[in-house]
Amino acid sequence: MTQLPDPLSRLDRQRQTREALIFAARAVFSEDGYHAASLDRIAREAGFSKGAVYSNFEGKSALFLAVLDRNLELAGDDQSDPFEAPSNPSSTGRDLAEREGYPLPATQGFALATLEFIATAARDDELAPQLHQRLAAVLERYREIARKARPEDDPLSVAEVGALLAALDQGAGLILLAGDALPAPEVFTAGMRRLVDPARAAAEGESGG
Repeated sequence: MTQLPDPLSRLDRQRQTREALIFAARAVFSEDGYHAASLDRIAREAGFSKGAVYSNFEGKSALFLAVLDRNLELAGDDQSDPFEAPSNPSSTGRDLAEREGYPLPATQGFALATLEFIATAARDDELAPQLHQRLAAVLERYREIARKARPEDDPLSVAEVGALLAALDQGAGLILLAGDALPAPEVFTAGMRRLVDPARAAAEGESGG
């Protein structure tokens, strides 16, 4: 006789519901943007009632932050040394899309929704600290790149180099979302390398490395 699997615990069911809502929210935010997205549609796409959303999240902003946290987790492994691998902002969204199982346009759509959310959260006394917490996590990823690749005698601190890397990488991403042309990948890589270790970048550039 086939043994039936053990029934899911209440905690497991809640976890599955939460995961399904986050997955559906990611798709709806990508298609509709932050402001136009409705909790009714998100719940429907996940196969639940709107009440399930409020049972797991305080509201749309909390759900968006949960999706944002998931994206940050997926992007956490992208702390590559620019001297070991070519840097290209246009590949960041593609890599994230592949790990998430989303088409690239959906990843770009969520990036645009994120811009909407940032503009709203930055003006909200309750949301602003939560936004800053996520931005701090993003900056820490760039500081880790600087920490690994920056020379010990660099006059700039790890935090300063990390901030400059973030400005170049995220700024390039904004330009890409706007539809304007970016420098070729090798030019972007050269810029990242100059920020991390100018002397090494110059030496390798002269040697054709």
